Formats: sequence, C-alpha cells, structure tokens
Amino acid sequence: MKKLVAYITTGFPSLEFTVDAALALADAGVDTLELGMPFSDPVADGPVIEAANLKALQNGFKLEHLFDASAKIAPHIDTLWMGYFNPFYHKGMEHFIKKAKETGVNGFIIPDLPLEEAKLYKPSVENAGLSLIDFIAPTDSEARIKEIVTDAKKFIYLVAYAGITGAGKSEDLQPIITNIKKYSQTPVYVGFGVDQNTAKEKAQGVDGVIVGSAFVKVLLDESLSNTQKITKISAIAKEIKEKINS
Repeated sequence: MKKLVAYITTGFPSLEFTVDAALALADAGVDTLELGMPFSDPVADGPVIEAANLKALQNGFKLEHLFDASAKIAPHIDTLWMGYFNPFYHKGMEHFIKKAKETGVNGFIIPDLPLEEAKLYKPSVENAGLSLIDFIAPTDSEARIKEIVTDAKKFIYLVAYAGITGAGKSEDLQPIITNIKKYSQTPVYVGFGVDQNTAKEKAQGVDGVIVGSAFVKVLLDESLSNTQKITKISAIAKEIKEKINS
C-alpha cells in the first residue's frame, strides 16, 4: 500500500481549523501529516503555500501555536514539522526535539538544510527517536545520491523537479529512483507538483506521494466555508490515495 503525506499550513485560516483539518485528513486515509511552520520567506514553496504562510503570520502565528496544535493532532496521525532552518537555528534544535517529544511529533522536514549541515544535527535528532528527512533532487549525481540516502531514515523525499512546489513540471524520475534504491531500502516518497491529476503517474516506482499545494489551494478559497474546505480536502485525499494504489 503506497503512502500519502499531506501538508497543511499551521494556523491558517485558524489554529482550530488546523486541528479539525488534520484529524479529517487522518480519517480520509492520509498516513503522515506535514504541519507547516509559517515562515516569511519559504524559498522552496510556490505562490500557493507562500500565500498561506503569510496569511498565517498576519493572523499572529507563533511557534507556541504549532506546539499546541501538534499536541492535539499527533496522537491521531504520524506528524512531522515542516519548516525552514531559521526558526530551528534561533530557538535551537534541542528546543524543537524537546517539544516534539512532548507533543508526540515524530520528526522534521527542513528543505533548506543541506546534507553537510544536517549531519551536525542528525545524531541528536535520531538519539531522541525522531527523524530528520533527507531530500534528493533530480540534479543530484549518483555519488551524491549514495551519500545522502545511505543513512536515510523514515522516508526519502524525492523532489519531482528542480524548482518550487506547485509548479506542476514533469521530469523522468525513474533513473533517479533506480539510483536511490541501489543504495537504500528506505521508502521513497515523491513531492512537488503532486495532485489528484498527477498522483498516479508520479507514484510510479516510489512508495508514496507528498501533497501540499493541492490542499492549501482549497484552504485559500474564500468562497468556501471551513466545513466545506474540510469536506473538499478529505475528498481530494481519498481520491489521491485510491489513485496511487490502483
């Protein structure tokens, strides 16, 4: 059974909504939830997720809100914090490790943390029983792939194309997938540009998909009530889960 990872932005449109949406996604078959930490310059994210980040910050998002929401969500679904390195650096990785253990969160996804720096933090993260997710890009050489994936845990995040999330580009990932699987038995999940239209194709040869912009677009739709938003993202999750496993 291939896995579905769903991203939502914490605190948008509200903290209460984040909790309700997360639990609904769990019921809809989502296996792992990425709780996005709003940040003013989300360099790997496209305009959809960037807009949600900025709205959450305008609504007064604070890190304590992330911890509060996580305590209500993590007991019900495998939860990871997805954020940029700036907050981790300023608060200290040990602070996030402590809070993750307190709330039941299982690890971190930090897209702007290169392998060389990640190696400084991985031992303390993994000694706490948590995961720091590794990224592979289509531009990585086989030697680089081997270096990255040899010690990868939980899953490997395969970026579907060079660029930002939600751009919907398409690249032949099979040679990269072959190289990853040559050096690691860790599951490979593909992200960037995955939605209900592309999920089946993107899931070829991998163990799961990561979906963000497709959900966040719904959260940004001001013509929908919060109840309608949750109904719609649940339907999208069910459709994607069915397609990647058909």
